[in-house]
Amino acid sequence: MPTKQLAMAQENVSTKSLLRSIDWITVMIYLLLIAAGWTCVVGASYNYGDPSILDFTARSGKQLIWICCSFFLGFVLLLMDDRIYDTFANIFYLIMMALLLVTPFVAADVKGSYSWINLGPISLQPAEFAKCATALALAKYMGSYGFSIYKTRDFLHALAIVLIPIILIIMEHETGSALVYLSFFLVFYREGMSGSVLFVGLAAVVYFVIGLRYEPYQLDGTFTSVGKFTVLLLIWLFTDLLVFLYKEKKEARNIFIIGTLITLSAYFISRKFVVFDISWAQFGICIATIVYLIIQALRKRCSKFFLMALFTAGSLAMYYSTNYVLNDVLEPHQQTRIRVLLGLDDDANGAGYNVRQSEIAIGSGGFQGKGFLNGTQTKLKYVPEQDTDFIFCTVGEEHGFIGATVVLGLFLALILRLIKLAERQPFISGRVYGYSVLSIFLFHFFINIGMVLGLTPVIGIPLPFFSYGGSSLWGFTILLFIFLRIDAGREKFRR
Repeated sequence: MPTKQLAMAQENVSTKSLLRSIDWITVMIYLLLIAAGWTCVVGASYNYGDPSILDFTARSGKQLIWICCSFFLGFVLLLMDDRIYDTFANIFYLIMMALLLVTPFVAADVKGSYSWINLGPISLQPAEFAKCATALALAKYMGSYGFSIYKTRDFLHALAIVLIPIILIIMEHETGSALVYLSFFLVFYREGMSGSVLFVGLAAVVYFVIGLRYEPYQLDGTFTSVGKFTVLLLIWLFTDLLVFLYKEKKEARNIFIIGTLITLSAYFISRKFVVFDISWAQFGICIATIVYLIIQALRKRCSKFFLMALFTAGSLAMYYSTNYVLNDVLEPHQQTRIRVLLGLDDDANGAGYNVRQSEIAIGSGGFQGKGFLNGTQTKLKYVPEQDTDFIFCTVGEEHGFIGATVVLGLFLALILRLIKLAERQPFISGRVYGYSVLSIFLFHFFINIGMVLGLTPVIGIPLPFFSYGGSSLWGFTILLFIFLRIDAGREKFRR
């Protein structure tokens, strides 16, 4: 057979093999989400009297252009050799980090954020594409020979890959997009990171929320803030729990008994004799616990006691820095949103307006919804950003509980499918990238739905495949289809 014909035959076989290897179930879920998303963009942006929903000057028409470009982009990504993504992962990462570094100096001010770069008639947000670059770089490094997440040097290197884009995006005043990168900690956890790290993160959130929410209230019969009392009590109990879980039952018993006696005694004295702030006694308990754990570490030559002492000290630092973070680190509008969410402020016409109107829109949809293009809250533009960050309220109003359940079901199907695909990868790098994609989708999904329902702060991140905009749609498409191509390439290692 001539060389040219042989090459053509091999190419046809390769193409057929690729088509068989692609996970078409995920592709179908993607197409359904895209279709549902475009329908919601039409419902949220179309006004009676507009020429057509296909008018390319309207937002629905523009979104259709982004969708067509996404299909072409996904097709191209599937045709490329899957080895390219690993080979050029670091180069792609460096290019995107350089672009993030330059962005705040060349971007225009968009609602206080400097994260959009104008390229003629279109605007792109580099932070959306940096997620893919970070996922690829992380997968390449964690999949390299000799890597172990249990080695401090390796873990810190992997952590730096994630923290660099967070810092650069914060420089753009785009805190919401920066927080998305925290989802990579789920990848670390899957690859063997200790659950205590996630526990520390959860504890920090608990300290922050309880400390702020109950700071104004006083414990009966004392000068003690309920918020401070509760947080210091939790720090002591969490530390004691860690000691117990590490099977140091004697030390755990000593910490619990002494701490309980001091707390009850301080409360009794404040109620019956001298009224004072008993949180000072609790603070003393925490300091005494730290000293006790350090002594045990030195006596038994066991580093885990040092780590538990570090947790207690870090917890105290986290709590006492709460007011500084809220008042001096966060932007004014972010401070207001957090205060409204925690019930500290009632700003129905300000920061709480979006959430209040979104909840009204979703609730008004009832079981079956008001029908396509019949949403009153939507048509009267009561909900700001209703076709971007608050696109889910359109689902609830126009399609009701049934429509919302279908959309949530599609996202659940996508998440479960991504878990299955990630777990069947023959190499660590493929699994790490798969879980990176999964973690990013999970974060966007839960936070966006949560802020629309008033369960999480409004941080301004899009709902995948639904929110209007080319950058987010392209970014999510690139993330997903690179993983589909990596997954399709797994077959050649099983022959």
